[in-house]
Amino acid sequence: MEKKQKVEDNGKPGVKNPTLYRKKKHLRETEDELLLRSPGKVGKQISPINKALGEFTNNDPWRILRIQSEYVQAFDAMSDIANAISVFGSARMTAKDEDYQNAVLFSSLIAKAGYGIITGGGPGIMQAANEGAEMVDGLSVGLNIELPKEQEINPYVNLPINFRYFFCRKTSFVKYSQGFVLFPGGFGTLDELFEALTLIQTHKIKHFPVILMNSSYWNGLLVWMKEQAVKHGFLNHEDLDYIKVFDDPKEAAKYMLKKLGEQNGSILSE
Repeated sequence: MEKKQKVEDNGKPGVKNPTLYRKKKHLRETEDELLLRSPGKVGKQISPINKALGEFTNNDPWRILRIQSEYVQAFDAMSDIANAISVFGSARMTAKDEDYQNAVLFSSLIAKAGYGIITGGGPGIMQAANEGAEMVDGLSVGLNIELPKEQEINPYVNLPINFRYFFCRKTSFVKYSQGFVLFPGGFGTLDELFEALTLIQTHKIKHFPVILMNSSYWNGLLVWMKEQAVKHGFLNHEDLDYIKVFDDPKEAAKYMLKKLGEQNGSILSE
């Protein structure tokens, strides 16, 4: 099933984000950067008509309100999502990569079974997962983030949600997901992996399935955790049982659906 991509004036596929990007084509700093800067050192992005109002919108009390509104927006948009999983992986993957194709197949199988697919809304593995969900008319969520170089929402998202702050976005991934699937990726993918494992280990969230796709990519990390972190007593052997590794997307989807069924059954019986 082919889907015609939407193309912007710059020739790149994707959907612009009018509620996220401001008048300037490229922000000098993201809202995360501005939030973490010391008071009094925040440079102005525009020259407001009302100077006092402009200064207030650069202060922390105003940012607290904007952070609050971001949570309200996300929770309101996602409150009807009863069953979904999050898929992570490199934004640098292309449609020619085997991992991209595996992400499309895996997500289509999960979405066909009635579960939503949540991604970061960008290119690469995110686009592949959204594509898989969309091709079977499933729920395809994209949690887009403001970055120094604008990230456009991929054309396969049917529920786009925009974020300025990474931590608001990360909360939404965890709050509305019943499982995490991680394809090969960089710091962002690793960040999501270890945050999920930390929350499970500390019982901040229920133990949901965490799948790593492509054993050749992840094996070195798993060996290191066994030979270093476990050996020195920083992790228990059982902590590594939270992770399951697959190469076949069909087997991964079968395992995920089994675990999701068990989870939902236990919730209904409570």
